[in-house]
Amino acid sequence: MEMTSWLALAAICVMGAISPGPSLALIIRNTVQGGQGHGVATALGHGLGVGIYALITALGLSVLITQTPLLFDLIRYGGAAFLAWLGIKALLAKPASGDAADETVHAARGRQGAFEGFMVAFLNPQLAIFFIALFSQFVHADTSWREGSIMMLTAGGIDALWYVLVALVLSRGPVLTWLKGKSFVIDKISGLVLLGLALKVVI
Repeated sequence: MEMTSWLALAAICVMGAISPGPSLALIIRNTVQGGQGHGVATALGHGLGVGIYALITALGLSVLITQTPLLFDLIRYGGAAFLAWLGIKALLAKPASGDAADETVHAARGRQGAFEGFMVAFLNPQLAIFFIALFSQFVHADTSWREGSIMMLTAGGIDALWYVLVALVLSRGPVLTWLKGKSFVIDKISGLVLLGLALKVVI
C-alpha cells in the first residue's frame, strides 16, 4: 500500500474512531467504575474487535455478512442484546467506590473490560458497512494478507490508541475524582444511551 493511500485510510479511521457512540459510553463508564486499567483494557479489546472486522472486510468476507440477511440479522440482534445488557447493568450499578481493589479484582476487571470492548465492536454490523464503504477505495481483486494486515493494524490500532487516550485522560487524579463523584449520574446516562442505541439497532 502506497504511503498516500495509507495516510488517507488512517485519516478516515481517525474520524471514525472519534465519533461518539456506544463505545465511548462504555469506555467512560468502565474507566469511572474500574479505574485506568479497566478503561485501557476495554479500549484494547475494542481495538481488537475493530481490527478483526477490518481484516475480514479487506479480504472480502464482510460482503458475505451484508449479503446474507440471516447472518447479518444474527449479528445485529446479538449486538443489540449485548448493548441492552450493558445498559441495564449500568442502570443497576452502584456508585463507584474509592476503595483500593486487590490484584485479583483488577485482573478480573481487566478481562471483563477487554471482553466488553471486543463484543461492542465485533457485534456491531455497522462496522462491516463502514469498512466496505471505506475499503472499496483501497481493496482490489488480488489484495494480499500483507495488505489486509496493514489495514487491520491501522484501523484497530488507531481505534485502540484513541480510546486508550480517552481512558488515560479520564483516569487522571482530579478528573477521575470528579467523575467518581458523578458516577451515579454517569451510570444512568450511559445506561440510557446504551439502551437507546440497542433499540436503534433493532429498529
